[in-house]
Amino acid sequence: MIGLATSSCTKSFEEVNTDPDALTEVPPTNILANVLRNTGESFGGDVDGYGTFAGYIVKIQYMDYMGGLVPTNNTFGNRWAACYYNNTQLQELMKLTDASPDGYKNIRFVSRIWQNYMWSYLTDGWRNVPYSEALKGAEDKGNILKAAYDKQEDIYPKILQDLKTIADEMAAGLGTDELGAGDFIYKGDMEKWQKFCNSLRLRLAMRISGVAPALAKSTIEEIAGNSTKYPVLETNAENCYLKYPGAAPYYEPWYNNGIVGKRIDNFGMADIFIDHLLETEDPRIAKVANKTSDGVYRGFQNGAKSGPTPLTSISFIGDKYMNDPVGFTPFYKSSETFYILAEAAMLGYNVKMTAQQAYEKAVRISMEDNQIAEADIVKYLAGKGKWNNTKERIYWDMWVALFKNNFEAWTLYRRTGIPSTNYPSLNSIYGNAHNDQPFRLPYPNNEYLYNAVNVNKEAEKLKDFVWGEQMWWDKRTGKF
Repeated sequence: MIGLATSSCTKSFEEVNTDPDALTEVPPTNILANVLRNTGESFGGDVDGYGTFAGYIVKIQYMDYMGGLVPTNNTFGNRWAACYYNNTQLQELMKLTDASPDGYKNIRFVSRIWQNYMWSYLTDGWRNVPYSEALKGAEDKGNILKAAYDKQEDIYPKILQDLKTIADEMAAGLGTDELGAGDFIYKGDMEKWQKFCNSLRLRLAMRISGVAPALAKSTIEEIAGNSTKYPVLETNAENCYLKYPGAAPYYEPWYNNGIVGKRIDNFGMADIFIDHLLETEDPRIAKVANKTSDGVYRGFQNGAKSGPTPLTSISFIGDKYMNDPVGFTPFYKSSETFYILAEAAMLGYNVKMTAQQAYEKAVRISMEDNQIAEADIVKYLAGKGKWNNTKERIYWDMWVALFKNNFEAWTLYRRTGIPSTNYPSLNSIYGNAHNDQPFRLPYPNNEYLYNAVNVNKEAEKLKDFVWGEQMWWDKRTGKF
């Protein structure tokens, strides 16, 4: 799909998403296509949820008072279901190819990598989740219909170990099978999938650096110390982006929501985001935001009592991110690799480069991904974006760079406290009961209906469904 003309993109989407019931045996590439498309549409369509949690985007027409953070099978519940659905589908792909694992070596690699990506999304969204007993509902899997919840601190090492196993197997030799039309991300380029695997390891290892420093350090140093065996994503050409055909009904989700759905004027840029970009003279502002009707960049408060008049007096989301039918859903931006390595260097890890070198490379990659001119990049790195030998400088710039990968930006905030200016809805239905954005997502209502005993054990740790117990890796204090 990626890189093809719109007509051929649409044709490819239709070919790999034909009715599987019409086939006696579903081709593995069709299953992969279904999972990748479902991931993009389920998680890539979020504009104001994670975008608001991260401090990027606020509602300016139908105000956000945090009333939707309750158990439901819609919104966040749909994403929970999508993760388990996707992993069930990938489990089926593995089952279909079990008889000839060498003949399907590459697509099995990708399936296993994506399963771990789904597990990481689940635990970083909900903390403790069904893991070891999940996907065992079928008779031949154990008939476990009410899966117990695993602790996040137990899940993380298992994900990292599984990704290391995959990385070692890929380093020993890739397969010869073609991924087929279903690889909507890398079009069958297994070297890029190998790099995504190791980059995902970097991300997860850094996330637990404050609570499992030995595992984080050994993982990151192993990857950074052997780039031949463990290559990582390093250029914008390697970004893990899902792009879309750009023709009905396969539009990029933000475009479909804002432009096709005519809801663009409900999404304004947050005051803290615009204020930071203006204060730091960050040239990326011209890409992430549009100017107001009076020709300036202006953000709006999260959860104000009423919207601005006129709505156009607030900056809308920039055309690069909203007004592109092909667009992209980012799962991993290559600049993230170097922000992680910069922080690792600050922690004293041996990553073969200094924190300043890694930081400046990260900034440059992010700027180039936003089509910023060379002169403006140089000016920023010599000015307000200049390296100052602090982790905070890394975090602030990474926050800007992660825009549209809103889930990751929310996770960055929960781990580091940056942006330190972030705040929950000013007119939250919870009043002053909480002084922070949500710590997690609400468990879906179906869990309370069909897995009540297990989910209620977790619910005892919660306050108003999304506060209470923080993530294992979230060591911030004073948040409630």
